[in-house]
Amino acid sequence: MLFRARPVIFSVFFASIAVAVMSKPPSFDRTYMIALLFYWLFSSLYSHLRVVDKTKNNIPVDYGINYSLSFSLFAGPLGLLIFESLFRLTEHLTKKYLKTAEPDEWLHTLYNIGSFVTFNSLAFTLYNLLNPLFQSVPLIGFWLLVFLLVVIVSLLTDCCLIIVFYLTGDIRTQGEALEFIKTRSWTDMGKTALTNGLLFLFLQEQRWDMLLSLFLLNYFVSRSFFSKSQSIRHKLERDQFEKMAYTDFLTGVHNRAYMDKTIAKLNGTGEWIGVVVADIDNFKSINDTYNHAVGDEVIRHFASTLKQFLKEGDFLFRSGGEEFTMFLRHRTFEESVRLVEEIREVVRRSTVLVDYMAAKRPIAYTSSFGLYFCQAEGTMSIEKAYIYADHLLLRSKESGKNKVSAQCGGVA
Repeated sequence: MLFRARPVIFSVFFASIAVAVMSKPPSFDRTYMIALLFYWLFSSLYSHLRVVDKTKNNIPVDYGINYSLSFSLFAGPLGLLIFESLFRLTEHLTKKYLKTAEPDEWLHTLYNIGSFVTFNSLAFTLYNLLNPLFQSVPLIGFWLLVFLLVVIVSLLTDCCLIIVFYLTGDIRTQGEALEFIKTRSWTDMGKTALTNGLLFLFLQEQRWDMLLSLFLLNYFVSRSFFSKSQSIRHKLERDQFEKMAYTDFLTGVHNRAYMDKTIAKLNGTGEWIGVVVADIDNFKSINDTYNHAVGDEVIRHFASTLKQFLKEGDFLFRSGGEEFTMFLRHRTFEESVRLVEEIREVVRRSTVLVDYMAAKRPIAYTSSFGLYFCQAEGTMSIEKAYIYADHLLLRSKESGKNKVSAQCGGVA
């Protein structure tokens, strides 16, 4: 998809070369070479700790701190071009070696070189023009100017990315473009300004000890946050996989696997539980009269209706095709019976609006229930209570359907 934006990428890249060539060359002395070595080394080390997000077309967007502004202020556009080319080529080769490179990684490399050199070269020019004005502001003039430059570079970078994303189809509307710009954090820009401002001051004074300390501090702090973010991400992924493993995809309620897990947890607790097995009456005729898509809509409607009556601590599972099981907790037997009767009546009076034969059609249906109320301890397991509730459901079916059959296994 990034190939569609090649004209923009090449334009930015060649613009950076033109700006660098026409600028005053830096002094390629010992100071420049030491600075280049420090920046190349720590930028390369920091590269894998950057926060990277991906667009819907799988284009990575880097939100990490970049050191290019301070190096541009120190060495000018040509000096920055040398640094960016060295760093981005190292990054490119590393990704190729580790097999983490994108299919069009070379375009990413060209764009990164071009955009960072072009926009930070503009910042270099603005700094030289505005520095005398901001020097008149005591104490904070330098920092205000550096922060202003970071904001300008960030805004220009975002505008360029918006053009690229428009060409690739990741951004289609003005609203999406504004939302992308809003992802910029003022805190992050302040952190970038502080880091680059300090680095520039240390470069001017050739304080290599302080430069090294700042680089190391940023690296270790970033590594710590990266490790924590990875741990959080892995936990979220595990939670998501567990949710997927225990969720019925048609209805969004818990599935039979989660029901088995819950049974194991509740067994032997001594808690009084109403085990309800419910299903849709004459469901086969609904599928035969209409189609399975309509049948799925009816199942979803039934699950949604059952879910409305749950309170904290209750459970709802899809335990079969059109069969659902409920664990009603913290209720008496009489309260459980009244609740199930209420659910049965709500289902009887409701209709499902489905798409059938290019038209909306309301479908009415009924449901039957079996309720077994028991104490989960001793010889009475939840598995056994489920079997009893299933037998009570069968009794409701045999006695005419649209009924509730209930039995209490003891006195609550």
